[in-house]
Amino acid sequence: MNGNARLSDIAAQAGVSEATVSRVLNGKSGVSASTRQLVLTALDLMGYERPQRLRQRSNGLIGLVTPELDNPIFPAFAQAIEKSLTQHGYTPVLCTQSPGGAPEDEFTELLLERDVSGIIFVSGLHADTTARMDRYTRLTDRGLPIVLVDGYSEHIDAPFISPDDRLAARLAVQHLVDLGHERIGLALGQRRFVPVIRKIEGFTQAMSQLLGVSSCDQLIQHSLFSVEGGQAAAGALIERGCTGIVCASDLMALGAIRAARERGLSVPGEVSVVGFDDSPLIAFTDPPLTTVRKPIGPMASAAVQTLLEEINGAPPKNIELVFQPELVVRGSTGSGPLVNR
Repeated sequence: MNGNARLSDIAAQAGVSEATVSRVLNGKSGVSASTRQLVLTALDLMGYERPQRLRQRSNGLIGLVTPELDNPIFPAFAQAIEKSLTQHGYTPVLCTQSPGGAPEDEFTELLLERDVSGIIFVSGLHADTTARMDRYTRLTDRGLPIVLVDGYSEHIDAPFISPDDRLAARLAVQHLVDLGHERIGLALGQRRFVPVIRKIEGFTQAMSQLLGVSSCDQLIQHSLFSVEGGQAAAGALIERGCTGIVCASDLMALGAIRAARERGLSVPGEVSVVGFDDSPLIAFTDPPLTTVRKPIGPMASAAVQTLLEEINGAPPKNIELVFQPELVVRGSTGSGPLVNR
């Protein structure tokens, strides 16, 4: 593409004159900051590389360690955190764990070799009550700023960013009770994870207060955080007579819908299903999923903000910032048997 065509294309995209585009690209004065930004955004959108002189110098590298990206909530988190880091002039380095791939500790070593300014861990081993926490205390002892998302340990002097998992479970139970369900089950991952423990606490408390249920042992089913895991857990709960099922992730909820249908039961006609996360595209499932929304945007911003405070000299301390989830009612929940009588 010749230079003139390129200038005119960028000018059209930015809504400015070719002369203005030329001034910006050549680093000349006499262009307002907002107009300059319009031209740079047009460059980015059209896939052109910025001239070297216009590239922002990075303040440093920040590691971002996430679980597999199969669950759409994790790419959404990564994207929100990366966007916030970039806005603050840092370059994110994404490390994705996958089954059989590099473990978290290997990624941490790799990031330390790259001399990162800090690391954000999302749903890492800090969420596992059986894992050793010295992998994190070693980092804080050497003065590396870290922030831990989704999980909590009192043994690590670092900020934690969490959704209120107890409230999430309560919101889901309250919704199903309001619809007339009495036999409500909870499908979630392994018991050793902090978010799982907290959801169980919220669930059992809500079932006791709202329905007078004294023991929830038969109403709680552990499995894997996947569609297949949700299908297996929900299948067991449906066999025990549950008409409402609360799931610890949206993927598990999709599995719960599958479990109901393979038994010839309609959703929400005979079985109501509530997910957790409100991950991307979940509003477009069949039926659209009722879920408890995890506040990804505010959590991502807080993770970056607290990390930057540490990088700028704030002493690390064990604090947990807890964010409020919200119930999003869609088409996978309906009247329970009490209402149908």
